[in-house]
Amino acid sequence: MDNIEEILSSSSVQESALLELKSWLFRENIRLMTAAAELEEKQEKFEQEKNQFKEEMKNLNRRMDAQRSQIKKDNELVEERLEIIKDGFRKLDMDRRRLEKEWARLAAEKELMEERGYYDYNSCPDTSILFHGVKNPLTLKKRYKDLTKIFHPDNVAGDTQMLQRINREYDKLKKEYEKYRQA
Repeated sequence: MDNIEEILSSSSVQESALLELKSWLFRENIRLMTAAAELEEKQEKFEQEKNQFKEEMKNLNRRMDAQRSQIKKDNELVEERLEIIKDGFRKLDMDRRRLEKEWARLAAEKELMEERGYYDYNSCPDTSILFHGVKNPLTLKKRYKDLTKIFHPDNVAGDTQMLQRINREYDKLKKEYEKYRQA
């Protein structure tokens, strides 16, 4: 303790220690102020980034909500279209069943007519209608070619029995025109 008192008592040592202490305190004060300014700067930057992040999140949430809404609308639209398609398939199925019943009824009616002798492919009147209005052999031949193109079995609307009836009717009409030509 005596040593300390001696050091303190000496004025030159006191002054130099005091100057050194002031210098240290000044440097320390500047360092603390610089650190405080840096800290404040970093805090402001952090706040700006935080606010920017919040804005980005709000924008993303808005976009996400809009997309969810659009997806919901799209799903509803798909569901509506799916219901329309299902309804269409139901109607098609009902029409198919109705058509099958009609075909079965017509087949039974045809069979009954064949059994009773009322239905004969050879004397079916519908083929004469196809050649209605034919006045000469050239128009007969042209009509025949057109009909064979339409009813040829390779076509979608092709029908072998109808083509046979057309051939018979054509041969019959052709023979009639040849008779008139010879007479």
